[in-house]
Amino acid sequence: MITRHTCENGVRVVLEKIPTVRSVTIGVWIGTGSRDEIVSNNGISHFIEHMLFKGTKTRHAREIAEAFDRVGGQVNAFTSKEYTCLYARVLDDYAAYAVDILADMLFNSLFDETELNKEKQVVSEEIKMYEDTPDDRVHDLLSQATYKEHPLGYSILGTEESLSRFDKELLINHLKSHYFPENLVISIAGNVDEACIQQIERIFGKHKEKHTVETPIKPFFYPGKIAKKKDTEQAHLCIGFDGVPNGDEAIYPLIVLNNIIGGSMSSRLFQEVREERGLAYSIFSYHSAYKDSGLFTIYGGTGAEQVDVLFDTIFVTIDNILEKGVTEKELKNSQEQIKGNLMLSLESTSSRMNRNAKNELLLQKHRSLDEIIQLVEGVTMKDIKNIAEQLFQHDYSCSVISPSGELPVRK
Repeated sequence: MITRHTCENGVRVVLEKIPTVRSVTIGVWIGTGSRDEIVSNNGISHFIEHMLFKGTKTRHAREIAEAFDRVGGQVNAFTSKEYTCLYARVLDDYAAYAVDILADMLFNSLFDETELNKEKQVVSEEIKMYEDTPDDRVHDLLSQATYKEHPLGYSILGTEESLSRFDKELLINHLKSHYFPENLVISIAGNVDEACIQQIERIFGKHKEKHTVETPIKPFFYPGKIAKKKDTEQAHLCIGFDGVPNGDEAIYPLIVLNNIIGGSMSSRLFQEVREERGLAYSIFSYHSAYKDSGLFTIYGGTGAEQVDVLFDTIFVTIDNILEKGVTEKELKNSQEQIKGNLMLSLESTSSRMNRNAKNELLLQKHRSLDEIIQLVEGVTMKDIKNIAEQLFQHDYSCSVISPSGELPVRK
């Protein structure tokens, strides 16, 4: 049972009571990420997320960590292109305790200059580590190739150049312009009751800043191609296709099709590329849905001398789906796998917290599990054909990191 509540100042609360568990996961979600940045402050959303752990008016950084360690809890955060999340998972006895600390981190962080400069060094090392991880970096390059100068093409981490510009004033100004009540969702899942909502109203509801949530600039899909030369053992390849946005009903046929193409061990790409040809250890596909757009991605890593063969094999697989469609068995297996994954996710308070928060923040509606399963089961062969044509009958974007630094070509 999901309970929704809107505080007087606009903060939204989503609570799902799960009396059969002894844990609670609490997430503070802010509807801002790297998409809301410009070139000069790229990475500021991620940097603010880091600084929320570096001390408040009443707690030093170490005391924040110890506050959760002493009760056997966990606290963490992450930043994406469209949202930032600060969350904690604790035993149900400590739910109110966790809410207090998360609120303290959100509203009372000091952004101390000494801690800020130390954290710059930490994030600088994170950027360097990312550059040394080509199987991650190639996905950022695909976004850059696809969205060009649009902020969806920016790196979430930012750059060394933008990082050097960050100071307390810049961080606080960005915080004030994006961390306002109407842009906040508090999502709670676990063994708690509605008294938790009253606590949130009391703590989060007292902040009265008023802002208007702006409509973002819609990106365009560009069939861009980026190749980067790097001394690696493998060539890392991403191919991108124009997808669908959050809330689009075509998302359900797309999820089913993704499973068939590269979303599981029985998928066509996994079986053909890895099992039959031995071309790659890692081969998969996924779809990223944004507020007003989407990107369907296929990734594979292979020996530098085989990248053209991998590239060709991927497109032969796509062409085969376009020409012959999928089988009834593939459709049924994919639907059952998705249903199984949904059911298994119900066993995790963290998964439920995440799902409810995204639904509220991005869609402002919550479908029941039965409704979602019905939509998945309702996907037909014709739906699969339509979404495949929508995805693959247009040009693609591509990124590659390899020793040669050359784009792949079809045989």
